[in-house]
Amino acid sequence: MILIKLGGSVITDKAQYRSFKQEQTARLCKEISSAGVGVMIVHGAGSFGHMIAKKYSLQYGLKDFGQIPAVAQVQHDVRDLSAMVTQELIKVGLPAVSVPPGSCFVMDKGRLIVNDPEALKALAHIGIMPVLFGDVVADRSYGFSICSGDQAMEVIADIFKPTKIVFVSDVDGLYTADPKKDQNAKLIEYADSSMLDKLDSELSVADVTGGIKGKVEEMIRMCGDDGECILVNGTVPGRLEALLKGEEVPCTKVRP
Repeated sequence: MILIKLGGSVITDKAQYRSFKQEQTARLCKEISSAGVGVMIVHGAGSFGHMIAKKYSLQYGLKDFGQIPAVAQVQHDVRDLSAMVTQELIKVGLPAVSVPPGSCFVMDKGRLIVNDPEALKALAHIGIMPVLFGDVVADRSYGFSICSGDQAMEVIADIFKPTKIVFVSDVDGLYTADPKKDQNAKLIEYADSSMLDKLDSELSVADVTGGIKGKVEEMIRMCGDDGECILVNGTVPGRLEALLKGEEVPCTKVRP
């Protein structure tokens, strides 16, 4: 089984509130289906989550009860997004069910806790794909926290032990700097923990889930002792399908 994360940057326009890239998402879902491999999918929140979360500083937990309407709005918005993503998966024959982390799990000091994965396993056992996503989740210590799509990936990876983990973004992989700002940025074909300090931590659009260094650290944890996480550009038609079929494509491979 291959675990795939559809990043918020490929399924939404992160510069516009609640802007869903329906055509691109539909294409990616079709590529996943056409590859003919077993998959599980997580997706990011993109502009359905980050904008309001940043405006009300939700990434810092409960500081002011004036934040609560924003928590409710973000939860509402990301569920709308997940419904649209799962609809595209169903259209191409992948029976998907949205599983909101904020309705099923809790966090503690910003870490997602899934003590009982029975429901997720039961869905997968009968052939239904549980789809997790970035959400706002009750936190035992902070009142609430933001659960990133990457944290949801960690949970799914731990439960289902995928053979490969693929992150679909809007760039070819990791670069020595932000390629959208620096024309001299070079693609990093292979990355590990020794390269973290070389990565540019800035993103072209505000992200409240830890930035690129935090994401790479999570990928390294998911790799375990001998696994591999791959970052690939989902905006290039056919590239995700080729990767899933085992073909060589421009990408970054993250290893322990």
